Amino acid sequence: MSPNGSDRSPRRPMRRKLLQALTAGLVLVTATGCTSKDFPRLGMPTPVTEEAPRILSLWQGSWAAALATGVLVWGLILWSVIFHRRSRTKVEVPPQTRYNMPIEALYTVVPLIIVSVLFYFTARDESKLLKLDDKPAHTINVVGFQWSWGFNYIENVPGSNKDNARTAKELDAIPDRFRKDFPANAGGVYQVGTPGERNPQNGNPGPTLWLPKGEKVRFVLTSRDVIHSFWVVPFLMKQDVIPGHTNAFEVTPNKEGTFMGKCAELCGVDHSRMLFNVKVVSPERYKQHLEDLAKKNQTGYIPAGIEQTGHEKNRETNNL
Repeated sequence: MSPNGSDRSPRRPMRRKLLQALTAGLVLVTATGCTSKDFPRLGMPTPVTEEAPRILSLWQGSWAAALATGVLVWGLILWSVIFHRRSRTKVEVPPQTRYNMPIEALYTVVPLIIVSVLFYFTARDESKLLKLDDKPAHTINVVGFQWSWGFNYIENVPGSNKDNARTAKELDAIPDRFRKDFPANAGGVYQVGTPGERNPQNGNPGPTLWLPKGEKVRFVLTSRDVIHSFWVVPFLMKQDVIPGHTNAFEVTPNKEGTFMGKCAELCGVDHSRMLFNVKVVSPERYKQHLEDLAKKNQTGYIPAGIEQTGHEKNRETNNL
């Protein structure tokens, strides 16, 4: 019985709070809407390119390492709390351990091993993902600008008789190391969007970038103003679009459909409106779409952006 005459145990409020915390955690886990098929991806969308599973594998491995580290740390904390709590019958201070060299060495070596392993797999996968083929099947110049996107399809399109992509002034922002891989005499077509534009099929905001299924596409990323970031969500990959600096990567879409894309870099007041769609179709429909753009007189290219300085061009050429 407590001193005030009540038989209420002081431990009951603590048990009640613990039960409430466990219930809240269970609700959070079950209310995410994830199915058993979604759980192994740990929040990632279903990959739609041949390169995306490599990114997903790196993501899963990082989570596994983090969970293993977390379980170890939580276990040590709980072990200390339970087995080294203050005794009601003993008031003396327990023995103190200082300058334990094996434990201190362990605290130093284990984190270094964890970081080194993560660095190795990250560097290995990054080098694979950013490797460029000598002659990609398709090349698209993605142009970021406040507050939408433009797409230069650098292709030999029937009905387009504009400038050659290798000499077009609109593409001067792109360094020669990328332009040399452009198709010969590629007049090309373009699509430029506005923030208020919507995809006619699903009503999603932004312009629509068309891609052929099963064929490798190189994206050459340029900006007209500030730093943006080109992110197609189910590609599981994004890359910065930097003024005065050209980035590039390649993917091979392997699933037809319309997918969401967005700018993933805070680029100003209307950053949230820099949305776009990616429509993956058969190679035949892709070619037909380019011909349709030519019929709409969307031939040639829109200006790619801020030209890369000579110093940067030379530095990157020397490092290739």
